[in-house]
Amino acid sequence: MKNDALTVALQERPTSRIIANCIVITASVLLCLLISPSRLPGMELAGIGPNWLLIWVVAWSVKRTVFQAALAGAILGLIQDGMTAPSPTHVVSLVLVGVLTARLRKERYLREDFISIALITFGMAVVAETVTAIQYTIQGNRSLVEIWTYHQLIALGSAVLSSLWAPIIYFPLSRWWRHINMLEQQS
Repeated sequence: MKNDALTVALQERPTSRIIANCIVITASVLLCLLISPSRLPGMELAGIGPNWLLIWVVAWSVKRTVFQAALAGAILGLIQDGMTAPSPTHVVSLVLVGVLTARLRKERYLREDFISIALITFGMAVVAETVTAIQYTIQGNRSLVEIWTYHQLIALGSAVLSSLWAPIIYFPLSRWWRHINMLEQQS
């Protein structure tokens, strides 16, 4: 009953729909930011956790334009740089992840949502960690052997965990955005 009342309120008032969508987006980003530094049981593999902001950028970018995906990656990259060390920057990797995900037409290649989101997240986590390793290489503060040896462990661990946890972020957000799009088409 409450769900019907919410649907009617969102359908009749476009400003309410926009505000509700902004609240859901902001709350989901804040949730990802809050759980990023935590290491709960099952969320860690060899000292590496899932990249929650990367998962959010993938979930956002799957059905968005390249510009929207790049903008989301840039904003979340700046926020992550504010929470961690600004060098190497997370902006480059998250923008690249957003752009590549938006350009990938998953309907063309993959059918099952659970599998496709996990595979896309796995690949994008490897891309993001590789961009970070390249930035460390350019800085020249560490030896190449050290950087690329740790890159293998970090990229694989992050990719596996991020791809396993990606559906937990993707499905509720995807369902919400589908609901909002349906309401916009009806009005």
